[in-house]
Amino acid sequence: MSRAGARAGVGTRFRYDGEIVEVVEMTATTAGNEVVLKDRRGRLLRLALRELMFSERAVLIPEQPGPSADDDEEIASVVLDQLREGERRQVRERAEHVREVLTGFRSGSPELAGEGEPRRDYAPGGPVEPKYAAKALELGVHVRTVKQWVADFRRHGEAGLAAKRKRSGGAAAKADERWVDTALEVMVEHTGESKPSRKLVIERTRARVIARHGPDAVRLPSRATAYRILEELERRHPLFRLSTKRNRDIADRSEGPYGKLRPTRPGEYVLMDTTRLDVFACDPLTLRWVQAELTVAMDWYTRCVTGIRVTPVSTKAVDVSAVLFQCFRPRPAGADWPRGAVWPEHGVPRTVLVDLEGAAGEGLASPALVPETLVVDHGRVYVSEHLTSVCRRMGISIQPARLRTGRDKGPVERFFRTLREGLLEVLPGYKGPDIHARGELPEADAFFFLDELEEIVREWIAVVYHCRPHAGLVDPGVPGLRMSPAQMFEHGMARAGYIVVPRDPELAFEFLATKWRTVQHYSVEIDRRRYRGPGLPAPGIRSPYEGPVKNSWPFQVDPDDITRIYFRDPATRLWHTLTWEHAPVAGMPLSEDALVFARKLASAKYRYPDDRLAVADLLERWNLGLGTTLTERRIALRLSREQAALDLPRTGDPETAALPSVRRALGQDPRPAEPPVAEQPLDAGDDDEADLGPAGEDDFYTDALEDV
Repeated sequence: MSRAGARAGVGTRFRYDGEIVEVVEMTATTAGNEVVLKDRRGRLLRLALRELMFSERAVLIPEQPGPSADDDEEIASVVLDQLREGERRQVRERAEHVREVLTGFRSGSPELAGEGEPRRDYAPGGPVEPKYAAKALELGVHVRTVKQWVADFRRHGEAGLAAKRKRSGGAAAKADERWVDTALEVMVEHTGESKPSRKLVIERTRARVIARHGPDAVRLPSRATAYRILEELERRHPLFRLSTKRNRDIADRSEGPYGKLRPTRPGEYVLMDTTRLDVFACDPLTLRWVQAELTVAMDWYTRCVTGIRVTPVSTKAVDVSAVLFQCFRPRPAGADWPRGAVWPEHGVPRTVLVDLEGAAGEGLASPALVPETLVVDHGRVYVSEHLTSVCRRMGISIQPARLRTGRDKGPVERFFRTLREGLLEVLPGYKGPDIHARGELPEADAFFFLDELEEIVREWIAVVYHCRPHAGLVDPGVPGLRMSPAQMFEHGMARAGYIVVPRDPELAFEFLATKWRTVQHYSVEIDRRRYRGPGLPAPGIRSPYEGPVKNSWPFQVDPDDITRIYFRDPATRLWHTLTWEHAPVAGMPLSEDALVFARKLASAKYRYPDDRLAVADLLERWNLGLGTTLTERRIALRLSREQAALDLPRTGDPETAALPSVRRALGQDPRPAEPPVAEQPLDAGDDDEADLGPAGEDDFYTDALEDV
């Protein structure tokens, strides 16, 4: 058997600094072993043996061939791992026969001799030729075959007895490289186009090869070979087997190794994205199905969903700002939510709070945190001036993801799939992830309104998603431990030692759109709407701001509710509410889309329309059931929501407004309203029947088990 070691002594040759030298003397000194080298010119050089053996300047020239790093032989494990079970069994049997020829024992050692070993024909010692002949006769092969087995075994061990496999690169390796490169070029050109057939790619490759190199310069493969080549090239550049969208995603992959942001604490990175929900919602105006979109904000470190909003048809910038605001001021938890789904108070993990009864009804639907960096895509609502200005004011950095690279927001994309598989597919109106998975009439089962659908999603996140162990939430110090997002939030607080809290509850006004207008004697006018209210500066006062319009003041406008705007006094820093003059006509929040559409209808119907007449006519049209167009349905859907986009606090001086005398002057009774007293019959006839409730049940027994 060949050995990895080689003799090094007098007469051994080395290649030292590019020249061939020979060892002529070896001596032992107190400093260590030394050698004397002699080159072809007769020059002598004394070196330490350690320098000769381990220096990169010297390379041993072996006298006999053996294994080396640059030879063509594969290592034994590579050769044996490529064999199937039957081939491995054959290699083991051949090795036993070879060892029996060389040593007389199938195991190769007398200590492990089998029954009846050694046999007479293979007794140790003596000539080997009779042994070769006996083994060839025993196995029914030629003597040269046995000799070749012995030679291969001595050189490579058991791996040398395996059948020699020819390295084959497939049909592409046998074909002309110019034809293969051209075929791959044609396939790459079809990445952004519709999926072609293999026949079309072959024909275009043939035409391009002839045009470049001439009619007979490149040997063209046969049609069958060309199909096999395309099948091999499919692994390098997918084109035929997968969908065109998937092929584009694979083509857009980075050629280098993947990297990722690694959050170290809650709130460091917050992911935001919008997706079309795979379930239909119900239009409260026409009682027909409508598409819905879900906007989500997720903390990357904990995978906690910190804000959601369901919108009809499409998402606006104000909806994205509302979701971002929920990170600062979360929605209150539902009254009937289980205790484990309620977040007690800001910055306190659930396991720390002891008095759960005191926190009932006052908890939050999601954890509150202040984002440091916002990771968004290049959607129009995410790169809008509204959102970027809000983030700049709040000190939030915006990290845009790469174009058409969903993996940059992998956790939130995976959440959308979890939401679909864990909740949406069991709801009525589920339509599947694509058109091929859609049922016959999924819209016939839809009965959830948009606000109901949002509450269902919010409760599922709090009750199920936040409490279920997540495969991606692990602690490197505790292998095998899987944590839920709620547990990861507690882990992040303990690891970071702190959490950033929102500064001011009036931050909601910062998330509204800013309009610069001058104050006139009749009020403030925004898009032909006039607003009045307390706290508005006098027309003659000069504005301290340098706005886009001379002597203009900033006003905050909510596009989903234009019946009022908000103004902050620069002197007192208090917010004031200004009401639209036609707000009493609407009697409910009115969006900009609704007013624009109402004006359009009124101008077509009346000769001299105004906003009051337009709003009244629009409401009458909806009450009559005439609002059946797509625009009207979208407006009605936004108006039908019970919750506003932003939970705006009350404006004005809080101390003054809370005084009982002020509230009585404003017509607000400071005392809570007492429930009306039901009239008692003069003579019930039976005392027991008088104690029964309206349903005929005893009130005592009705409330007895209420808290159990």
